Amino acid sequence: MNIFATFETRVREALESLIRSGTLPEGLDLSRVVVEPPRDATYGDLATNAALVLAKEARTNPKALGEALAAELRQYPRVIEASVAGPGFINLRLTPETYHEVVRAALGEGTEYGRAHLPGGKVNIEYVSANPTGPMHVGHGRGAVFGDALANLLVAAGRDVTREYYINDAGAQVDVLARSAFLRYREALGEEVGPVPEGLYPGDYLVPVGKALAETHGRALLDTPESDWLPQVRADAIAAMMDLIRGDLARLGIHHDVFFSEATLKEAVPALLAELREKGLVYEGRLPPPKGQLPEDWEDREQTLFRTVEFGDDVDRPLLKSDGSFTYFASDIAYHRDKIRRGATDLIDVLGADHGGYVKRMQAAVKAVSDGNATLDVKLCQLVRLLRAGEPVKMSKRAGEFITLAEVVDEVGRDAIRFMMLYRKNDATLDFDLAKVVEQSKDNPVFYVQYAHARCASVFRQAREAMPGEDFSVAGLADADLTLLADSAEIEIMRLIAQYPRVIEAAAAAHEPHRVAFYLYELASSLHGFWNKGKDLPQLRFINPNDRNSTRARLALVEALRGVVASGLAVLGVTAPDEMR
Repeated sequence: MNIFATFETRVREALESLIRSGTLPEGLDLSRVVVEPPRDATYGDLATNAALVLAKEARTNPKALGEALAAELRQYPRVIEASVAGPGFINLRLTPETYHEVVRAALGEGTEYGRAHLPGGKVNIEYVSANPTGPMHVGHGRGAVFGDALANLLVAAGRDVTREYYINDAGAQVDVLARSAFLRYREALGEEVGPVPEGLYPGDYLVPVGKALAETHGRALLDTPESDWLPQVRADAIAAMMDLIRGDLARLGIHHDVFFSEATLKEAVPALLAELREKGLVYEGRLPPPKGQLPEDWEDREQTLFRTVEFGDDVDRPLLKSDGSFTYFASDIAYHRDKIRRGATDLIDVLGADHGGYVKRMQAAVKAVSDGNATLDVKLCQLVRLLRAGEPVKMSKRAGEFITLAEVVDEVGRDAIRFMMLYRKNDATLDFDLAKVVEQSKDNPVFYVQYAHARCASVFRQAREAMPGEDFSVAGLADADLTLLADSAEIEIMRLIAQYPRVIEAAAAAHEPHRVAFYLYELASSLHGFWNKGKDLPQLRFINPNDRNSTRARLALVEALRGVVASGLAVLGVTAPDEMR
């Protein structure tokens, strides 16, 4: 049950009534009309912008249109009051029965309550895609958690989602990986290799790879030229690194549907270039120099260029390097074309903040190769600053250059990482303090929200002890007298429960899972606030053995809230404990 969607329909019906009566002209664009919570809850339960966004097109005054629309909405049985505020916002105050229906819906649907049904085709969301040259670090973890939560969110909104990992296994970095692994192979055979040479990967994580190579090949690789051993060592090392990465992701509860190898694009890229030439989207030309100081590698030469400007980019982009090989951009176009050919119409790439300059060209490329039938949204994840009690954390001995994600998971746990990575918008820098995320206090959001779920479970345990023989199951509470929920704190909880379906729908549409984390903290605060209120006012306590009806009503409310918290945490990939240690 989504009261915002319900009342958006009611508003549109009221507008259509005004059109039929001649008060409004025909042909108005109603797509911009929304129903949302008012900024200040004292104004009412719902607000609509209909009069504001339609007045100009209808050639009327927003206030006058608002009054006419409010008069129509007052006729709906669930509306107590419809008033026009400011420049034309219409605020609605609803009957208590509306919220009682919400609680019953949340009770009956359990963790399915709040699921949406957004329209659209298949979604492909690519996230993590870390180079297979070492273990994942905390920065990778943020993109991994964000991408996984976004995928969960889109599934909750009714979308068909494929989770994908792009393996960068065709660049120079994997040759460096192979040479680094070969050094560890020699070491495993007893050679003194000394300090790791500059330019190779120094981390101890390659020691097991070297030992595995020694067990598989013995000393056979030592006397062969690099051109012979490099392909084999490269393949073995990439496989080992991907096993390591999959293990790191599994620690966070992250699993992909597709692992796509860049190396498989070898034939697709030339075919792409031929296709673009046939469409007239490739030409030979010179690029204007970049604004400001020229970079050292700037070349004023004729190049093979893709007409990305025609599709919204700032400048046309090269597809071939000066040595005749394909640019990374060309490979990326071929890769995204492959996603489209697999049926995806909505593409989402989760990338690091350093890829900001890549966004427009890739969106233009997707538009071009799909003939405008597919879209690309690029979500950039900013850096993570790892702290302990406010002080920067030193580098890892195992990785050589950074703290591994596995080390952080081992120290603070999966739930703390996932929730805190999502408790800030993805494009804002995140300070992740290892000491603060394990505190048991209101200042630690993940504890505060999980504690709300555990508190709900505790209430039911206590109720069964205090009132043996009572049926406090969901079915047993279905006929609870919810008219007894009249305190302001109880009403606030019901209003927040009513907002959950809209939160899921809006967060999914905007590709912003942090909205769910923020909402859960607010919902948890409402529960904890009501609990504290009951300590001072015995008549408001959740359990009153001498008042069976109020106890049942409050337990119905608690169970509805518990289901929403569990559902929201599941979207974030965080557990919903019944007890806190």
